[in-house]
Amino acid sequence: MRIVIAEDNVLLREGLILLLEDVGHEIVAVVGSGPEVVPTLLEHRPDAAVLDVRLPPGFRDEGLKAAIESRRLMPGLPILVLSQYVEESYAAELLGQGASGVGYLLKDRVSRIEEFQQALERVAAGGTALDPDVISQLMTRRDPLDALSPREREVLSLMAQGLDNPTIATTLFITERSVSKHIGNIFAKLNLPPSDSGHRRVLAVLAYLKE
Repeated sequence: MRIVIAEDNVLLREGLILLLEDVGHEIVAVVGSGPEVVPTLLEHRPDAAVLDVRLPPGFRDEGLKAAIESRRLMPGLPILVLSQYVEESYAAELLGQGASGVGYLLKDRVSRIEEFQQALERVAAGGTALDPDVISQLMTRRDPLDALSPREREVLSLMAQGLDNPTIATTLFITERSVSKHIGNIFAKLNLPPSDSGHRRVLAVLAYLKE
């Protein structure tokens, strides 16, 4: 996979490069400021981009703005955004451009190497990877989710992370049939249209959560 990295923290940037190259990915470009991101992505047209939310010169939302602008210019460009803290507005704004091929992880997930790699691969394949802490915060602020049972909330959270039914079943120690039943109940209670298997069901849930 050809990847562009935008990260101003030297230690984290070098760690990402080593981590990704070690599993066979090619780092085609590395930038350390917001204004560099879009031109670099347009020049290299990578398979995926890993961007820090806060980049110089302002250290506010330069990375996020670059991500949104890049996806406007290159629809469908897979982007995994990293942030130091849970920023609900950032997650909602990013998802507002369409959730396919986007991810939002807290930086401490990078140290969980396998989890980070799986998230990046899922995003590159057109899926979604939202940090569980982000999902939890979004869900706790949604009154309509009170209609869900504790188990349905667990299933919804795992769905929003991009996990498939077998993985959800394994994680929760229940059968796949039970997972399917819970998903049906979730869609019914949240007034979401039925969805085929695959990422469309996740996108529907994320579209609901970001509103």
